[in-house]
Amino acid sequence: MMSLVFRKETVRNRFYGETMTDTWWEPPIAGNEIEHLTGALDRLRTTFRWKADELDADGLNTRIGASTITIGGLLKHLAANEDYLMLVKFRGEPMGEPWTENGWDDDNDWEFNSAADDTPEYLYKVWDDAVARSRERLGEALGNGGLDQPAAITWPDGRHASLRRLVFDLVEEYGRHTGHADLIREAVDGRVGEDPPPGWHPLGPKKA
Repeated sequence: MMSLVFRKETVRNRFYGETMTDTWWEPPIAGNEIEHLTGALDRLRTTFRWKADELDADGLNTRIGASTITIGGLLKHLAANEDYLMLVKFRGEPMGEPWTENGWDDDNDWEFNSAADDTPEYLYKVWDDAVARSRERLGEALGNGGLDQPAAITWPDGRHASLRRLVFDLVEEYGRHTGHADLIREAVDGRVGEDPPPGWHPLGPKKA
C-alpha cells in the first residue's frame, strides 16, 4: 500500500487522529457532492469565525496599511452575504431582519464603514445568527430540489443561476475574506494557524 506523506502536520494532515466531534468543522473524507460542497463552506466559515473570535472593539477595528478592511467589517459583510444569497439571489425575496432595521443599503462599503460603530457583541451575533439562518435555508432548498435547481437571479441573457453556482460563489467569498482575516488577526495579537485547535467552539468578544 502506498504511504502518504504530507508537507506538514496539521489537524487535517493527521488523518483525523482526533475524533470528528473534536474537529466538527471537517468535511467528510469521501462523501457525495452536497456533503463536500457544504462541508467546504462550513470549514471556511469555521476558520473565519476562529480568526475573528475573542476580540474587543480595538481588535475588530484594526486595519493593515492602506486597507479599510477590518475583522468587524468582515463579520458584518459576510453576515449580509449569507442572507442576501439565500433570500435575494435564490428566493427572489427582499432582505429581512436585521437588515431592514439597521440601515443596510446594498452597498458593500456600508458594512465595513458602519461596523466601526457596532459593539463586539452585536457583530458576533449578527454573523452567528445569519449563518444559522443560511444553513437552515440551504438545507431546506437542497431537500426540495438539490443543487441543480434554478435560482431567482438571472444573468443579462436571461439564464438563471443554479443553486450550485450560488453556493460555490459563497465558498469563493469566504475563501477571499478568510485570507484577509488571517492577515489582520496575526497583526492584532499573533494568532496564526490553518485550523482551529481540536475542540474549539466560538467564544465571542474578548473578556476584560
